[in-house]
Amino acid sequence: MPRPPSLHPTDGELEILRVLWDNGPSALGAVCESLRRERDVATTTVATMLRVMLEKGLVRRKQTARGQQWSAAVTQAAAAKSMVGKLVDGIFDGSAGRLATHLVEAGRLTPEELAELRKLIDSNSAQRKVAKAQRNK
Repeated sequence: MPRPPSLHPTDGELEILRVLWDNGPSALGAVCESLRRERDVATTTVATMLRVMLEKGLVRRKQTARGQQWSAAVTQAAAAKSMVGKLVDGIFDGSAGRLATHLVEAGRLTPEELAELRKLIDSNSAQRKVAKAQRNK
């Protein structure tokens, strides 16, 4: 029995989404041209992928006087949130803290990124204290 199609973008679909996020609405030929800067792709393959992505709700298609225009139906932030959620649930048993620990311990964060993470943690902690104080009034 085949598994149901994932709503998360595949690696190839992410490549197409990056083109659409960077360039905005684009014709099939323009998408292919952008992808070919990295590797050779067949126009028919990209067209098939776009149709699958349309079914998944990842892209939109609009008919114009010049042909079909494809655009991203999801933002980069929404795609990232969805995929990170899948990663956290699948690999880190639902613990975002374990993911953060892994990134820090693996040395994957630059000193600048670590400093930004510290600021975010401090800011979030302060916001939670204020919210808790307001609830307890």
